[in-house]
Amino acid sequence: MSHLSIGHLYTALHAACASAVARIIEAHGLEVSYVDLSEDERQEALENAEIDLLISAWTPRDNALGEGGGEFFGDVYRPKAVFAALERHKTESKWNASDFSKIIVTNEALEQAKTAFSSRDDLKALPLEVIGEGALIEKVQQAQNDHQNPLIITWQPHAIFHTDLLKILPDDTSLLGEELKAQFVLRAGIRQNMDDDLFHELSGMMLGNRVMSALDYAISVDGTDPESAAESWQRGRLIGR
Repeated sequence: MSHLSIGHLYTALHAACASAVARIIEAHGLEVSYVDLSEDERQEALENAEIDLLISAWTPRDNALGEGGGEFFGDVYRPKAVFAALERHKTESKWNASDFSKIIVTNEALEQAKTAFSSRDDLKALPLEVIGEGALIEKVQQAQNDHQNPLIITWQPHAIFHTDLLKILPDDTSLLGEELKAQFVLRAGIRQNMDDDLFHELSGMMLGNRVMSALDYAISVDGTDPESAAESWQRGRLIGR
């Protein structure tokens, strides 16, 4: 094997993860190519051998991606939908909807938010603003400048968690669902052709939510290209702004 084709969702977060993985693969002497995919294209790309490695699947939510014989492995980071408040807001460990003026939720977390609303009428009563994931930092900065006090619902990792704008609130009853696991998916039939050392190194690769948020920030806010952001991570320059 001299080449691996990496598929990933076309977001800064997934592109960053793919570039970090590519640096490991290239260090083992393999060439890498990238394929941008929508969520609906991932399974077909694996089954038709359009990609060799998918980065990444969020399990167990994405377990169906293994139905064509794909192999899940690794534990790269831990995605979680979270409640958050402005860092300056004095919120007790047991917070209430009455602490907030409105809810700001990203499109990607809207499904989880609706589940929470079905269990908490007090949340459902708050004004709701739905925004794109990329607009979250600007929206939170605006709320802070306007002395508003919104409750934020979004996924982490996210670029905003590489700033001091928000603090994550407890969700003791898992209103927004359980933590997921970001894993790689190898297409069927390719494992026997992959070098064992490479497979084991990727299996043990743990970026974590903090690094993923920093990578997302570098690409989506600073405008760094994914390859340069991955190089900064590998050289230990990414964390510690």
